[in-house]
Amino acid sequence: MDVTAYLDRIGRPEPTLRELHRAHLETVPFENLAIHLGEPISLAPDDLFDKIVRRRRGGFCYELNGLFALLLEELGHTVDRLAARVFGGERLGPPFDHLALLVDGSHLVDVGFGDHGAYPLRWVTGIDQSDPGGVFTLTETGEGDVDVLRDGEPQYRLERRPRTLDDFTATCWYQQTWPDSHFRKGPVCSRLTGEGRISISGRTLIVTTGGVREEAALESDEELLTAYREHFGVSLGRVPELTSAR
Repeated sequence: MDVTAYLDRIGRPEPTLRELHRAHLETVPFENLAIHLGEPISLAPDDLFDKIVRRRRGGFCYELNGLFALLLEELGHTVDRLAARVFGGERLGPPFDHLALLVDGSHLVDVGFGDHGAYPLRWVTGIDQSDPGGVFTLTETGEGDVDVLRDGEPQYRLERRPRTLDDFTATCWYQQTWPDSHFRKGPVCSRLTGEGRISISGRTLIVTTGGVREEAALESDEELLTAYREHFGVSLGRVPELTSAR
């Protein structure tokens, strides 16, 4: 890994876990554009580095947390890749539905869950942890897993067993191709800002500042492509389209 290039990509923050986490969320967008551009998603480390660092794109959890784990290891951290199932209403998603990171056995790190915490969470259960994204709590389940709650609402359920990135390949493919996958419902691109969050959902630009949400329609293809470039540094040759079932 070219660590210097990666750090340049995220603005060369202070090399603490806390600052690396925040900088990553502000510079590398959570996005599913590849699915709506018909681009295959590869979890091979070289392909992740090429997409996120060299081509200055984003990705979803397997890509963002997958590459961030490699950076942290290069910087001397110990990283366990943990599988999670995401809560959807009262239902849990499939195994390997989400990838999160346990760093140095002491902090839960997640730069790939979209609108979530701005900073790492302490790997301690039963204690409320305040963050700009809300109040987070890790709770034990009866089966030995750990639920991550945000403002009292369960977000995902973590297994404690360490995994490899290859273990997520099948579910990554499933998320891209299953007709009912929420990643196939429409193009999304989103990142944290110093004051809130900026997103493009479909053809709507959404800017949240200090808790105030404003929306603007991006009616032409040119407006949409310009917004991707100006707000996320993502240069596309064509507009992502809603995918049809394969």
